[in-house]
Amino acid sequence: MAAIQEKLFAADALRTQCADILRGSGSQSEEADKVAANLVMANLSGHDSHGVGMLPRYVDAVLEGGLTPNASVKTLLDAGTLLSLHGQRGYGQVVGEQAMQMAMARAQEHGSCIMALAEAHHLGRIGHFAEMAVAQGLVALHFVNVKSRRVVAPWGGADGRYGTNPCCIGVPIKGQPPFVLDFATSRVAQGKMRVAHNLGKTVEPGFLIDEKGHPTTDPGVVVVPQSGGLFGALMPFGEHKGSGLAMACELLGGALTGGGTTHQPSNTARAVTNSMLTILINPAKLGTQSAMETEALAFVEWMRAAPAAPGFEAVQMAGEPERAARLKRAKDGIAIDPETWLELRQAGNKVGVVLPA
Repeated sequence: MAAIQEKLFAADALRTQCADILRGSGSQSEEADKVAANLVMANLSGHDSHGVGMLPRYVDAVLEGGLTPNASVKTLLDAGTLLSLHGQRGYGQVVGEQAMQMAMARAQEHGSCIMALAEAHHLGRIGHFAEMAVAQGLVALHFVNVKSRRVVAPWGGADGRYGTNPCCIGVPIKGQPPFVLDFATSRVAQGKMRVAHNLGKTVEPGFLIDEKGHPTTDPGVVVVPQSGGLFGALMPFGEHKGSGLAMACELLGGALTGGGTTHQPSNTARAVTNSMLTILINPAKLGTQSAMETEALAFVEWMRAAPAAPGFEAVQMAGEPERAARLKRAKDGIAIDPETWLELRQAGNKVGVVLPA
C-alpha cells in the first residue's frame, strides 16, 4: 500500500482554524480559543490521538446534544480538602481546568485535596492537568474512566468492555523538568488507531483483536464497523496488570466520583464522557519537601546514569518525549493526514465554517 502523504501545518494556523469551527458550533471565543489551544498542544506533544483529529467528534457531539458549549463546572461539595464537582457535559479542556484550579488552591491552603470530577466531556490529554499541578510544586495523581463506545477488552476477554481509562502521575523535580507519567491502560490509545487507519497503516501484533476476538493488525477494526456492525477491541497493556489498573480507573474515576461506570451496551452517540479522581499533595505542607527534592533529584540522576541498552540512546524519564516533540513540531510543523483534514473540513461545513481544501 502506497504511503499516504501528510501535510505540515503551523501550530498557530491550526489553532485559528480549530477555534473558528468551535465558535461555529456555539462556543464563546474564550472557550473556543482554550479548547483549540489544548488540542494543538496535544499534537505538538506528539499525542495526535488527542489532538485536532478529535474536533470532528466534538462537533458531532454538540449537534447530538451530548456536549454542552459554554458550560462551567458545578460544585456539589466543598469541604476544604474534599471537592465533589460536576462537569455538566461541558468541554473537558475547560471544566477540567476549572476543577484543577479549585483543587490546587485547596492543596496550597490545606496541604492536600481529593477532587472528584463527574461527567465532563472528553478531558483530552490528562498530562496537561498534571503539568498544571507540578508547576505549582504539587504532586498529582489522576484516575480517569471513559464512557463511550467500549473499545478495550479485559485480559482474558474477547470483546470491548470499557474505555482506554488513562492514569497519570506528576511529580515536580527541583531544578529539572517534572516527571509526568501519562498513559492509557490499553496497549495503545484509541485515537492512535484512528490516525493509523487514516494513514492506511497496520499496527504491531498484540495491540488488537477483531470483532470475533481473533488477533489482528488492522486498526480499522476499532474505527469502522466490521461484519454484523460489530467492532474489534484494543488489548490492555501488561496483560492482567493493565486490565486491573483499567478496572481501578473505573472504580475510582467512575464509581467513586459519582460519574458512573461502563456497563451499558454501546451506542452510536459521538459524545465521550470522562470522570476523574484527582489527588493533590503539597510536599511543603507535608513537611517532606526538602527530603523529596533531594531524593527525587538523586534518583533521576541515578536513572540517567544507567548505560543505554542496545537500540537505545539513553534512559528516558516520563515527560521527556513530549517536551522533545514540542520543540521539533513547533519548528517543523504538525503533520495532518488527508483523511483527518477532510474530516475537519466536513466538521466545519456542518457549522458553517469553510476550511481550505
